[in-house]
Amino acid sequence: MAALPNNLNYPKQPPLSNEYEHINRYWDKVHQVWAAKILPGELYVSTHGEMISTVLGSCISVCIRDKNKGIGGMNHFMLPQNSEFSSESWGNNPATSASRYGNWAMEYLINAILKRGGEKKNFEVKVFGGGQMMAEMTDIGQKNILFVYQYLAEEKLIIEASDVGDIYARKVLYFPDTGNVKVRRIKNVKNDTIIRRETEYEKHVSVDDKSKPDTKNIELF
Repeated sequence: MAALPNNLNYPKQPPLSNEYEHINRYWDKVHQVWAAKILPGELYVSTHGEMISTVLGSCISVCIRDKNKGIGGMNHFMLPQNSEFSSESWGNNPATSASRYGNWAMEYLINAILKRGGEKKNFEVKVFGGGQMMAEMTDIGQKNILFVYQYLAEEKLIIEASDVGDIYARKVLYFPDTGNVKVRRIKNVKNDTIIRRETEYEKHVSVDDKSKPDTKNIELF
């Protein structure tokens, strides 16, 4: 967790649940708000008007909030590569082993919001990512998109807004208290950080996809 800034003009940093102690939190000078930055395989839920940020390549982030209470969060996940399943069965059947990690990421996010007082009937859902930017993983972005759309349909959750697919990486800034989202499409990746991070993460979930822990407005900028 990031240290508190020395400037006394900053508002007090919101309290943090023990389960999110590993998340990097910082003061965002541009938006004048406390923010949490999540990496592949992480998620964060806020009840205090924080901003949640991430950068996506082939991965998916789903943003969910209770629009009446302003409680919401974001996950960041990728389905594992698994040659046992066809392209069709992987994306379209949330019950497959290959979809198990996506199921976990979605269920944990939903349950974390419910645990903090959110109600499913008030959920607002937005979806981002799934870009095809790695030659060696040409269809993983599309499979991630197919999975999450099918999962949300099964849960009877309507997608209010989305920006998915194409060949771009994306920086996403999410404000759970208002539901506002800022999305920047990164057309020129100046270094390989995004690709390297997602490639390493994809290798990890592919090797260990069967043992995961229990644990409306879009503005382009």
